[in-house]
Amino acid sequence: MRGRRSRGCVRVGENTGAIYRLADRNCSSRPRGGTYWGAAFERLAQASRCARLLRLPCVLLLTNVRRRWRREEEPTMTTRIGALLMAALLVGGGAGNAQEVPVEEVLLDNGMTVLLLPRPGDPNVAAGWVAKVGSVHERPGITGVAHLFEHMMFKGTATIGTRNIESDLQLIAELDQVKGEIRVEEAALLEAARLGQLDAPNDPSERSSRHQELLDRFDALLAEQDRLIIKEDFSRTYSGQGASAMNAGTSYDYTIYFVNVPANKLELWFWMESDRLLNPVFREFYSERDVVHEERRLRTDSTPTGKFQEQFDSMFWQSSPYSWPIVGWPSDLEGITREEALEFFGLYYAPNNLTAALVGDFDPGEAKALAERYFGRLPPSDRAAPQPRTREMPQLGEKRMTAYAETNPSVTIRYHSVPDGHVDEPPLVVLGQLLNGRTGRLYRALVEEQEVATNAGGGQSGFKFEGMFQLSGTAKEGRTPEEVEQAIYSELERLKTEPVPERELQKVKNQNAASNFRGLRSNFGLMNQLLVREAWRGWETINSDPALYEAVTTEDVMRVANDYFSAESRAVAIYYRQESDEPEDPRLVGLDDQERQQVRQMMTMISQANAEQVGQLLGQLEQMAAQVPPENQDMVEVLRAIALERQAEAEGGR
Repeated sequence: MRGRRSRGCVRVGENTGAIYRLADRNCSSRPRGGTYWGAAFERLAQASRCARLLRLPCVLLLTNVRRRWRREEEPTMTTRIGALLMAALLVGGGAGNAQEVPVEEVLLDNGMTVLLLPRPGDPNVAAGWVAKVGSVHERPGITGVAHLFEHMMFKGTATIGTRNIESDLQLIAELDQVKGEIRVEEAALLEAARLGQLDAPNDPSERSSRHQELLDRFDALLAEQDRLIIKEDFSRTYSGQGASAMNAGTSYDYTIYFVNVPANKLELWFWMESDRLLNPVFREFYSERDVVHEERRLRTDSTPTGKFQEQFDSMFWQSSPYSWPIVGWPSDLEGITREEALEFFGLYYAPNNLTAALVGDFDPGEAKALAERYFGRLPPSDRAAPQPRTREMPQLGEKRMTAYAETNPSVTIRYHSVPDGHVDEPPLVVLGQLLNGRTGRLYRALVEEQEVATNAGGGQSGFKFEGMFQLSGTAKEGRTPEEVEQAIYSELERLKTEPVPERELQKVKNQNAASNFRGLRSNFGLMNQLLVREAWRGWETINSDPALYEAVTTEDVMRVANDYFSAESRAVAIYYRQESDEPEDPRLVGLDDQERQQVRQMMTMISQANAEQVGQLLGQLEQMAAQVPPENQDMVEVLRAIALERQAEAEGGR
């Protein structure tokens, strides 16, 4: 170990040590990975990964991690004092109200960063790494490639996932060649459609005989490759050694990979993660592209408001790359080539764009040596990862969208605000907390006092390069979305003209103190925080940000309300109910619109699960039942009933 320490940073040298070998390579004896479902991001630690089953909610959750505005009741002063004292004991003492999470930062010679936070006790380690790349780093033509890579990173390496790597690589090369010839045929059909010479370029009857021959050859190669592939070998390798909760997620700004590993299997994690970065194969690229396309259908096209929300995003963001969906546009998903994907990987998965984090029961000295041995063998890059150049143009007038969908009448209002780390973000976040939740101003005014809405809330979402402040409300029976909209504006005007009482402001700060404490309790939650913060402004903000929110004043809140809530800076979406021809599923009666939408997505994916996978999902739901808020218990029970039905059906078909 050599070099200098700076901010707890240790520079270590490169070592191309031997690859860690598993004692047991008999994949058939390894248990299958688990399933995932979560109502809050911290609950990801309670779940395991299975082959694409229920992975979409993870992506959605990561996408909106900054958009979730918690409904929290005001903690008592005793609760706040207890939370502060316990947080101090948990993370180490500090001066005044300063929060000190004692992270050691290790910088490898190839530019990769490793964050270490030992916490003796639980014999497990929350381990993960983040690539500072998300959909915002894409370009037109390859939208969705960041999310596609999240899938491809589980497809194995030269040593994992194949029975014969030489034959595997030869087949991949042949598949690429045939696919290139197919693209020539497809381009001719698209050109004919552009000129109006045919209506349906995807109609099989429009294909030439050469086109069909190529497609048949491609399918034959896929079938041959399928016989070489060891399905889910990566996840089975982990689960067979006692690891759990392996998953990943893509956001606008970053892609994160994580797993819980037993403390005595830490070297396994270093080898597995470095191997998929050093020796990726990206097998099943074209079939996985189709899987992502199906995810898009489930997430967007098959939900009552999904396609409208996507259009609202594109309307709100005029020029920014935040305008396209994380899952990608359909035409891009159909056309992304393996060569384009490999180029993207080379740019954004270089070690100087990666940070790993370990939180749990481990020896820091051993972890540093393992980081040097395994992550240190990743070749350095001689260039920095390209960053988005295009910024959002100033909005000059209000934008409005009207939509009819199978949903309750509602309104969504968005204002352009500031990115993560902007000096005005803390007061905007606090302002959102004043409005949000069952004790917040919007719920009290719109639901309890005026009785125009059944729910209302909102808050600040600061991304890395842009930001927005979103408010929404669902109209009560007999009331209109426009009434809800005007009631929201009235509450915003109050914030512009009436100082927030100190007691009300302090209540929000009390909630923040308790929330900060809760976020530090679990190893997984802390690991996630460190990586996400590192992807934005640096992990150190976990210590510096709390003081910024504590320092927000009444004057700050009034100032940002006046600066950012103007009519010309907003976009509004009005949703009216469009009755469906299909009868409503009686199990969904009593759920709100958002819960119905989530359950419908889950129903589709549960229907594709086998008995073992459903059994694991039921176990996770049982664990979560005691954790979720009372207002979400009915949703958990509905999912449990659906899962039980599917389990009985799957077991009967064995």
